[in-house]
Order: sequence, then C-alpha cells, then structure tokens
Amino acid sequence: MVKVYKYSEKQELARKVGEFIVECQDRAIGEDGNGTFAVAISGGSLVNVLRASLVDDDELSAKVKWSKWQVYFCDERLVPLDDPQSNYGAFKTAVLDPLSHHGDHLNLGPTVYTINEALVHQGSHQNEKIAEEYASLLPPTGFDLLLLGCGPDGHTCSLFPGETHKYLLSETRTVAWCHDSPKPPSDRITFTLPVIAQARNIAFVAEGSSKQQIMHEIFDQKNVSLPTALINASHPEKVHWFVDNEAFSKVHDQSTVTNR
Repeated sequence: MVKVYKYSEKQELARKVGEFIVECQDRAIGEDGNGTFAVAISGGSLVNVLRASLVDDDELSAKVKWSKWQVYFCDERLVPLDDPQSNYGAFKTAVLDPLSHHGDHLNLGPTVYTINEALVHQGSHQNEKIAEEYASLLPPTGFDLLLLGCGPDGHTCSLFPGETHKYLLSETRTVAWCHDSPKPPSDRITFTLPVIAQARNIAFVAEGSSKQQIMHEIFDQKNVSLPTALINASHPEKVHWFVDNEAFSKVHDQSTVTNR
C-alpha cells in the first residue's frame, strides 16, 4: 500500500524526508560500506527541502555520506547549467554551494551526472542525442531512490497528463525528450515509466494549498490519467508521500496516512 506521511510544519516534513533519504542511503551502501547510493531528484521546491534536511540540519547532515552519492536528475530543462531554470543549477544553489562552506564535503563527492551542455548550446535538433547520452549514464541496476515532486496538474518528472504527452507514458526508452512542454521551458528530457518501475524507493513531496485539488484527484478519485496517480497504482509497495496538512486537507480517504 502507498504510504502517506502528513505533517503540520514544513521543518518537520523536511526532517522526515531527510531521515528517509538517510535510511535509503544506508541500505544502499550496506553494512560493509562498499556500496553506492544512486539517487535521482526533481527540481522545483524539492531542492529547498533537501537543503533544510541534509545541509542545514546538523544532526542529519552528519549522517550523509556524500562520497557514496551518485546524483541524477529525473528530468532536466534543456538550458545551460547556469540558467535559473536548470534543475542542476537549482540543486547546485540549494545544496552543493552551501556544502562548500561546510568543510571538505565536495572533495569527497557527491558524483553528479548532468546533461551535455555543449549539445544544449547547439539547439533543439540535438534533443534526441542529449536524451540518449543521459540514458547511457543511468545505473544499470536502477535507482535506490527517486525524489519526486507533484505539480498542481498531477505531473511528475516531465511526464505531463493529457493526450498530447501520452506517448511519454508509453515510452520503452529510459529517457525521453519533448519539444512542447506545457510548462516552460518547452525543451526537456525526462525519465520514463520503466526507470520509475525499476527504482527501489519512490518518494513524493507535496506542500501547500496549490496541491489540495490534485491530492484529492490522486487519492480520492484515483485518476490514473495523472502520471502521479498512475505511479501510485502501479507501484504501491514502494511509493511514499511526504505532505503537509494544507496540501492533504481536501483528501477524504485518509487510509493511506501512517506515522514515521
């Protein structure tokens, strides 16, 4: 069953997300410490949750083994890496840059996999090649953890609802691209459902009043035309939602809510 963890305070939510990440990290690395932690993240406000939990929280940050991390991006806007719309750029600003002020963390990792910026500069005719190159970098045994957001329209990664982008949900490739994203910028790459299916843990984070209606559609109406609801239905045993009370306030079916 899908598990939902609900919190009243943003700080508590961020800490619980951080604790969950560290648990996944420790399982992946193993007791002998020889493993690595393959994690993929989305952009948006999620990176601020990561900063609050893994950088600013001294107790949790001491448990993060950055040198073991292999960081990927569940989707990426096809813009230069220093562009304000870049998911890598957002992660760098929220997590990597602050880490550089916390001692020698960056000398010990994490290993971060980005899109080929040189191809981005060549224009949208290289979108296919960018997607293929990024797919070749993915861990062959799948991800230990996917950290996902949920848009007010029910999209996650750059998998959008609606007939126009339905082909993204049926992709057999691991990384797809689009030239007509309903959210700017229009050119993006995204993980597809096979990558999500192979992941060992999937965590969504949803906060605020803008998510109330879509939470109702996902958890009450179970509208599987929404990518987020489809993931719930397809992989209930490994999906975890971290939400605040405001986002979940219009959901009638509270049977998935549990404690951590």
